[in-house]
Amino acid sequence: MSNPTVSFVSRLQDILDNTKCADGLAPLLLRLYLAPVFLQAGWNKYIGFENTVEWFGNKEWGLGLPFPELLAAMATGTELIGGVLLLIGFAVRWISIPLMITMLVAAFAVHWENGWLAISDGGSWLANDRVMEAQERLAAAKSLLQEHGHYDWLTGRGSVVILNNGIEFAITYFVMLFSLFFTGAGRFVSVDYWIRRCCKQD
Repeated sequence: MSNPTVSFVSRLQDILDNTKCADGLAPLLLRLYLAPVFLQAGWNKYIGFENTVEWFGNKEWGLGLPFPELLAAMATGTELIGGVLLLIGFAVRWISIPLMITMLVAAFAVHWENGWLAISDGGSWLANDRVMEAQERLAAAKSLLQEHGHYDWLTGRGSVVILNNGIEFAITYFVMLFSLFFTGAGRFVSVDYWIRRCCKQD
């Protein structure tokens, strides 16, 4: 006589296994989310390349990195080319590597000192001293706007916030790329899938 608990768990597992036919959706959505992020970041670096180089090399207010022209060009190219490759799903596992490196450099060279949060949220358990100090500035800004500005109009599309510029976004993008590195571009809607399929047929 079969165990009803085992039978129930087996049925649940069968239901989960049946969803594997759509397992290409997750990497597709990751790619479609990340592609415009990197295309925009790369494009901004490209159109302001001289400023990008200066920011990469300046020790006082920039990153203070060696070979700023080379590194700026590499970052720009990686983000632009990477965005295109993610969009079409070509060489996704390979391009994930330099994109992950770019995100780690951004997280630890640019955003690390600001803590985790991208937005200064004093109510978050991740708020550091910088975020908590920003709450006084935010309250002052709101007070000034309410007194001297069209506050309802200014906040008609969202609240006034202070950008904390922490590592939150860079690490989130890194984790998404890390997932793509192992899963690949996904089935059906990627160039990688069709290349691999054609190679197997040959």
